[in-house]
Amino acid sequence: MYVVAALYHFTRFDAPAALQAPLLALCKANRVSGTLLLAQEGINGTIAGDRSGIDAVIAHIRALPGCADLDWKESTATTPPFHRMKVRLKKEIVTMGQPDVDPVARVGHYVAPADWNDLISAPDVAVIDTRNDYEVAIGTFEGAIDPETKSFGEFPAWWEENKHRFHNKRIAMFCTGGIRCEKSTNYLLGQGVEDVYHLKGGILKYLEEVPEAQSKWDGSCFVFDARVSVEHGLKEGPHILCHACRRPLEPGDRNHPAYETGVSCHHCVDETSDADKARFRERQKQIALARSRGTHHIGGL
Repeated sequence: MYVVAALYHFTRFDAPAALQAPLLALCKANRVSGTLLLAQEGINGTIAGDRSGIDAVIAHIRALPGCADLDWKESTATTPPFHRMKVRLKKEIVTMGQPDVDPVARVGHYVAPADWNDLISAPDVAVIDTRNDYEVAIGTFEGAIDPETKSFGEFPAWWEENKHRFHNKRIAMFCTGGIRCEKSTNYLLGQGVEDVYHLKGGILKYLEEVPEAQSKWDGSCFVFDARVSVEHGLKEGPHILCHACRRPLEPGDRNHPAYETGVSCHHCVDETSDADKARFRERQKQIALARSRGTHHIGGL
């Protein structure tokens, strides 16, 4: 059983590049895999390994400047969620493209999972899903508004075009683990919205703590690892990933005429050229050869 830790923390790193190599070395030494992003605004990512490995990496991160109160969410996986470890330097740990947004300065009101149902059931509350469209497609909260954005960077433009819909409304927002809402709530506060709330710990914490019988969540939650999705109790969901377009698929979608493993699905079959598909087929051939040798190909999960 693998321990999966999803984490983020906004703090000021004056020299994130100096943190990269020691963090990567520690992860590899403890057989921890996944991806961690470092930027001047903090750290974000998901890692997986055994109990002792995860504990070692979490302890290292909590010792970084301003990270003593780091919070993280854990779940489990029966197979390796990642096959390598990456520590990357980025301009933002979650890309919104709004230089004036500063979650360290202020954010919306945190709402515990146990209190979320009451908030989103109130008639004067508009509930907004801040995730990307392909994530929303497999699960969201009852009555939530889907901005139909393909990336988080599109959210500010969507808000500008739709803010008239939310006059005299309290705004409640949610995302997978909470990081996008740190920025989106700060952004709305900067736009003059007074009553802004967000789900503390995100969907993952809600699915962990709220019993399914009392839940207002409908479907599965997309996660950015080999599990593809999780459900109540953070058990692994039924979805698979199209390795051509990275969208989640229901198991039955493999029966669609457009589905070809690693090459296309019904979402993306018309989005790629014949040359693209030929390249994807060659990649799948190499993945299959690697598996037959008992090794892992870098392009496959």
